[in-house]
Amino acid sequence: MPLFLIGHGYDLHRLQPGGRLLLAGIEVSTEISPIAHSDGDVVIHALVDAILGALGEGDIGEHFPDTDPKWKNASSHLFLTHAYDLAKSRGYTLGNADVTILAERPKLNPFKPQMVQNLQQLLGGQVNIKAGTNEKCDAIGRGEAIAAHAVVLLKSPSATQA
Repeated sequence: MPLFLIGHGYDLHRLQPGGRLLLAGIEVSTEISPIAHSDGDVVIHALVDAILGALGEGDIGEHFPDTDPKWKNASSHLFLTHAYDLAKSRGYTLGNADVTILAERPKLNPFKPQMVQNLQQLLGGQVNIKAGTNEKCDAIGRGEAIAAHAVVLLKSPSATQA
């Protein structure tokens, strides 16, 4: 069993007026929402892909296909719980997670502490959230989309004793 596993995840959704925008399970806007099959939480989707990638278990679409009606409007919390349960079943826990959110709107700094706290409650370990813009470039920069990158380090129990 490797002492550490590293995974990277990425997600992007187009935005539409109205609805609600969730990031890391926290409502950050009721003026825009993602166009998505589930709740469209790009932070959690990127984390799920990062965990699955570290485990060599494919991606979120393989586990929760958007062609399956049972995942329509599903809470991304379910996806994260599934991925992290897989990690724990193999003896791994979260060492740390580092997430970068790319969005022109809304301003995310006021929500970052809540996002970190929510993810730490779900995963334990150290969680960091960064937020940036795309400097008015491309769909993200025009406020038409939102994206997130996540990197996770999973550690085995032996790693904490080393």
